Amino acid sequence: MIVGAQWGDEGKGKIVDLLAQRADVVCRYNGGPNAGHTIVADGETYKLRHMPSGILWGKECVIGAGCVVDPPVFVEELDDLEGRGIPTTRVHLSSNAHVIMPWHVVIDRAGERRLGKLRIGTTKRGIGPTYADKALRLGIRVQDLLDPKILRQKLEVALAEKNVWLEAVYGAAPLELEELAARYEQHAQRLRPFIADTSLLVDRALRDRRSVLFEGAHGTLLDLDHGTYPFVTSSSTLAGGAASGIGIGPTRIDDVIGVAKAYVTRVGEGPFPSEIEGPAQQRMRELGGEFGTVTGRDRRCGWLDLVALRYAVRLNGITSLALTKLDVLSAFAEIPVCVRYLLPDGSETEEFPAHQSDFHHCRPVYETLPGWEEPLDDELPPAARAYVDRVERELDVAVSLVGTGAERERVVALS
Repeated sequence: MIVGAQWGDEGKGKIVDLLAQRADVVCRYNGGPNAGHTIVADGETYKLRHMPSGILWGKECVIGAGCVVDPPVFVEELDDLEGRGIPTTRVHLSSNAHVIMPWHVVIDRAGERRLGKLRIGTTKRGIGPTYADKALRLGIRVQDLLDPKILRQKLEVALAEKNVWLEAVYGAAPLELEELAARYEQHAQRLRPFIADTSLLVDRALRDRRSVLFEGAHGTLLDLDHGTYPFVTSSSTLAGGAASGIGIGPTRIDDVIGVAKAYVTRVGEGPFPSEIEGPAQQRMRELGGEFGTVTGRDRRCGWLDLVALRYAVRLNGITSLALTKLDVLSAFAEIPVCVRYLLPDGSETEEFPAHQSDFHHCRPVYETLPGWEEPLDDELPPAARAYVDRVERELDVAVSLVGTGAERERVVALS
């Protein structure tokens, strides 16, 4: 199990891509095209949205029931991969995954505009409204696309309500039933070969003692239940969510690898204690190429936050850590690390605050570590190794992998 240990964008795609070489099946269990993985392989850059990263190794790839799927975006991704010589015949899409419909995207965009300064900072891809309809038991699932009669019935029920909201609340044009039905029946024909009982498929793979790799989208601090609510995503991003998102028992997961940057980034709104102030933030952004895979938005950059990372270790049961983009810090002579939070009452804590008002108003307490100011290779400079060792001691978790560059081969395995 590979899980993001920060606010997403930790470089999970690269770590999944690396470990997928030895896996038989690679599964994605949550999120939709609002979360992307960027992989640089053989001089080519791949920006994956729905697709598990194992696709580039020709592995069996599963998109689980916990995901939401935007059919035209999914088809576009299939066509792009196939056009670049990457086969997609081993991709399996859960029949229970929910479908992002056009009204979800309109409501998401309009809702963010209406919130103004209180906006969440969503990608405006319709993710939240799709999960909301899922919880309300009004959603359209992938399997519904395969039966034109069921699809039309569900569209008719949905549009009777959604068109009222679109026109009266959001000032948007209503959607037309027949046009929508025809369009999604066409998508269904393209998706049909990929739709499967993915829970059964993964169970059989595990029973046959095949190696299965689970990859999460987003990061721990964006989890719907345990993240920095309301500035979170709409699904479970934790390791525990893999069991329900794929449809297996939690005892089937053997190891949990947390992925964290050697610093930290956040996209969108919300509190961010260790956010860098001044021109050093822009420098970090440029050095790290910190621009969103899906939206291209600037990522907010901060120094490594060990308080939040300790929280991620606890929530996920992380057994080892992959520390990515250590090379970006090579440009800094001194590197602050957040080791505690100063709370509004004047006390300090090494643990993540349980109440959002404490977290929203806390201040970082830094310790400054020496930089190394030299390129990284397979033998880390003493100061870089000391930085990694400090992370291990603070979290009581081994750092097993260190990313030293964007390319897939720029990873150092630590003993």
